[in-house]
Amino acid sequence: MPRTKGDHEARRREVSEAVWRVLAAHGFGGLTLRAVAAELGATTGLLTHYFPAKRDLVAHALHLLEQRSAARPRRTAGAGLSAVRAALLDILPLTAEATAANRIWVSSWDVALADPALSGDHARRYGQSREKLRDLVATAQRLGELPAGDPARIAAGAQSFVLGLVVQALFAPTAFPPDRQVELLDDYLAALASAVPS
Repeated sequence: MPRTKGDHEARRREVSEAVWRVLAAHGFGGLTLRAVAAELGATTGLLTHYFPAKRDLVAHALHLLEQRSAARPRRTAGAGLSAVRAALLDILPLTAEATAANRIWVSSWDVALADPALSGDHARRYGQSREKLRDLVATAQRLGELPAGDPARIAAGAQSFVLGLVVQALFAPTAFPPDRQVELLDDYLAALASAVPS
């Protein structure tokens, strides 16, 4: 009896969940057709129906990562500097779930840098994040909570700061526990805000 479209979609969801579990356990360095097949309890032959090549598997994994990142709950804040702070806090590995997601993101950098198309996709994702941050910065500037200047430049600096903090926290979690990360972010934002004329 032929499989229905619903069966195919259900199987694809099972495959996606197996891909995610491999990513969570081993990062992109451990993402192989064999590892996903073992996680799924299937053959690599079955997986080639979904991912004819390793690059297809990696592209799917990056898409999953983007979807899950977009779907996770965000802090709510008003407008202005508090909204900028909330957006930056959402990036940091402050919880076990956020730490796992950040580990996967960081492990994806090497894979993406090795492939021009994947690299372009990553650049687009980070660019979109900067654009959202730029809009929040511009609002904080209009409210007088951040100094005048190019909001895109301030957003790029803030994104760079927080991504650097992510890396520090992943490699040295005891030196950069959640409360320390928040303190460092607040120090950074206070320094930015202090440039506002009184």
